[in-house]
Amino acid sequence: MNSFREKVIEQNKVKSELEKIILSRRVPHAFIFNGQEGVGKFNTAIQFIKEFITNYNDESILKKYEELQEPYIKLIFPMPRAKNEQADDSPLDKLSKEQLKELQEKIFEKSKNPYIPFLIENANQIRINSIRDIKKFSNLSSKDLPRFVIIIDAHLMNEQAQNALLKTLEEPPSDIYLILITTNLESLLTTVQSRCRIINFEPLSEHAVSEILIKYFEISDKLAKNVSKFSFGSFTQALKLANYELDKMLELTIDFLRNAFTMNRYFSASNNLKIFLEEFGEEQIPFFINLVKLWLIDAIRNKKGINNYSFEKYSETFKKFNTKYPNANLDKLIYSLDTLENYYKRNLNLNVFFLSLIFEINSVVKRI
Repeated sequence: MNSFREKVIEQNKVKSELEKIILSRRVPHAFIFNGQEGVGKFNTAIQFIKEFITNYNDESILKKYEELQEPYIKLIFPMPRAKNEQADDSPLDKLSKEQLKELQEKIFEKSKNPYIPFLIENANQIRINSIRDIKKFSNLSSKDLPRFVIIIDAHLMNEQAQNALLKTLEEPPSDIYLILITTNLESLLTTVQSRCRIINFEPLSEHAVSEILIKYFEISDKLAKNVSKFSFGSFTQALKLANYELDKMLELTIDFLRNAFTMNRYFSASNNLKIFLEEFGEEQIPFFINLVKLWLIDAIRNKKGINNYSFEKYSETFKKFNTKYPNANLDKLIYSLDTLENYYKRNLNLNVFFLSLIFEINSVVKRI
């Protein structure tokens, strides 16, 4: 078990739970690995599989597991919809040569670096034809070795795909094991959840995020440590930040807060948000909200005399804020921003979201 423990960074509760399962020799045929993006779920799945088959000494076979080759491991993931694709088509049948090449390259990259994000252009759904491929996979010869199906972004299965998966979960082939990887457990049918062993992953520590960036992406120590402070436990978020101008993000956040907390500065605060949107894209809006919450947490720490800040370079901003507004209820504001973020995730209009965000922040100092 030592290699398993060493190759899975952090996630000690997960490692202990999976080790107990292997030692018990009563391994469920279906798992759900649930947790936020960028906490090592796929790498854990691969290391779990390697630990599971540790008694097989044929190096050539073990290498095929490591290389994610069928008929030993099958990856299922969101696929781009091919031109003229029908429900009965194999998910690969109608893809262009360029699309097939991209898929092969992504699988090869993933086999070499299990932490690398698995992103395919225009892929946003797992359809029923991908799930039907599990039956074909189960009919392949594997010399009586255990075989594994890993469903990446399982929450992106449409309802037909999930219902088709249920049939496999109800009567799984004796040598097939499924691992569903998801960031959104609630999107999976309760009937799917009930037939799987759910393993919950926690956010990573700053140290763990930094370690992954240095070890698997050759990012410098200094940059890795800097972006890990704002990663919220996700190495994929940290990886994105390593390619952005993080200091500019932080400066825009500070300017936004300064304007949002000031009466009659709505236009300026709104302009800060628009600049952030233009510079970094709408997909980074949830990250912007988290930066605002991080600043508020730093301000709370400052008020309590705790000198451990994420916004270390900008510590004077929350010191000045606490001097000016000593009675501001920042805990309540953080709760309000959490609620607002949930509305945004449910497709709240962006302009309405911006207005609400500024109003919520400004209302804290209005009440004083």
